[in-house]
Amino acid sequence: MTDHKTGTHEEWLAARLDLLEAEKELTRRGDELARRRQELPWVRVDKEYRFETEEGPASLDDLFAGRSQLLVYHFMFGPEYKAGCRSCSAIADGFDGSVVHLAHHDVTLCAVSRAPLAKLQAYKRRMGWHFPWASSYGSDFNYDFGVAHTEEEWRAGAVTYNYRENRDFRLPSGELGVQLAEFASSMGTDWDTYRREGPGLSAFAREDGVVYHTYSAYERGIDGLWGMYQWLDRAPLGRNETGMWWHRHDEYGSH
Repeated sequence: MTDHKTGTHEEWLAARLDLLEAEKELTRRGDELARRRQELPWVRVDKEYRFETEEGPASLDDLFAGRSQLLVYHFMFGPEYKAGCRSCSAIADGFDGSVVHLAHHDVTLCAVSRAPLAKLQAYKRRMGWHFPWASSYGSDFNYDFGVAHTEEEWRAGAVTYNYRENRDFRLPSGELGVQLAEFASSMGTDWDTYRREGPGLSAFAREDGVVYHTYSAYERGIDGLWGMYQWLDRAPLGRNETGMWWHRHDEYGSH
């Protein structure tokens, strides 16, 4: 017998209708936030950034692929990693289905990581992905857009991330520290090296030959991109998490 509250269909319907009003309010609030994102001032990007892509060297302007809007997913894959971040990999599993639709709505979706292009291409083949993925190896791009941190910042415990300064991401002691160290090892590295990268999303616009930065989000601000969580939030037991339970999609057979 379940320990969860049970009831009649009539009781369920009454509770569901009450919840529906709250869901509608959340939808309206989400629409309002989307409008506010679009109202943010655009910041001209004058700095030259260089990337390596499957088509060869590229500028930030080139990443637009002829469109007027660019969405960049900051994929955690540092030069020292042996494999892409497990969390970013779970998020990226949903990209291929969206890329074609976005492209036909004047939006290019591209992932960017600091690892050399050859590493990204090998991992992309392993995962069976097809979305554009550029290497910013040797560029300031990831640092300038808040998703990479220097060794000096790390050692000082003074990282700026998600618009907050002096954050200390160094490994905590105790059981949590062990879990995080084990998680980092799945990228073939240690926690200090792994977490000097961070996940995020940045948006850019191109108008009259000028590129503008329009929006960036980090941490829970990119939750909506993580497709499996949208499903879990509607499952009977919700996220129901204990630790970092997810793996790369080709690893579940061994766990």
